[in-house]
Amino acid sequence: MAQSEPVRQQTLNAEERRRRRLWAVIKYNLQAYLFLLPAIILFAMFNWYPTLQGFLLSFKKVDPTFEHHTWVGLENFKRVIGDPLFWISWKNVLFYTVVAISFGYVVPVIMAIAVNEMRWQGYFRLAFYLPVILPAVVTALLWRFIFDPRPVGLANAFLGLFGLGPSPWLQSARTAMPSIWIVTTWAGAGGAMLMYVAALQGIPPELYDAAEIDGANLWRRIWHVTLPQIRFLMLLTLVGQFVGNIQLFTEPFVLTGGGPVNATVTPVMMLYKYGFTFGDYGAASAWGLLMFLFLAAFSIYYMRMTIFRLK
Repeated sequence: MAQSEPVRQQTLNAEERRRRRLWAVIKYNLQAYLFLLPAIILFAMFNWYPTLQGFLLSFKKVDPTFEHHTWVGLENFKRVIGDPLFWISWKNVLFYTVVAISFGYVVPVIMAIAVNEMRWQGYFRLAFYLPVILPAVVTALLWRFIFDPRPVGLANAFLGLFGLGPSPWLQSARTAMPSIWIVTTWAGAGGAMLMYVAALQGIPPELYDAAEIDGANLWRRIWHVTLPQIRFLMLLTLVGQFVGNIQLFTEPFVLTGGGPVNATVTPVMMLYKYGFTFGDYGAASAWGLLMFLFLAAFSIYYMRMTIFRLK
């Protein structure tokens, strides 16, 4: 049944009012949009556009000069997955991630709780955070000197105090990856510690007072008050650490170059080699897209299974 003229007129008037309100909101925020426009343009140029190009390149065979592109479909993905180092690199980085999270995830929490209970908190926060300020390459070079296989290396000199022989820290396939874990934990624990310290200082002191009245000792207060209060931050930090550990690159690249015997080669190192050593940008883009899909799937699954259920 056709609308009557008054009803149709009311509908048009309502739509006109909505358009006017929308335009009023745009005019009101126009100055803010203009201030944001340069940042949006730069972000699109240096983030969105390269991301889109990387996605397209993963389905192409690219000439090293970038002059000729040939569509090859899934050929790059087949070649990358068929590379024996594909599975070796993922095995290495997953082993590193499990070890790093098992220890490196707990260390900042312990450090934060200890610092929060100490006097001179400002000094300890600064001391623990200083390694985070150092560039990753500088940190790796510093630890390469510490892990010098000769007795003059600081690590082996320390072992010598206990009558232990020098250890080939970075030259042995058995100790190379654990050595890299020591480096990354030392370099990154301070940043996570500061976040936990901030969270701890936001816990109401009344909770600790009530726990003490109930006779709870230090460990019970930590277990029943401190950890539950920072649980949400710990879950978020776990996601960040997992994603960051999977993208391990600088430390093994500087310290071991992926060796010995491919014991420290990682997916990002293989991406780098395909792109900048072999000049195969299509395969490098395919490798990067596979990493993106894996990390995105893990993050979505983890967020749905843990964090969203806490809300």
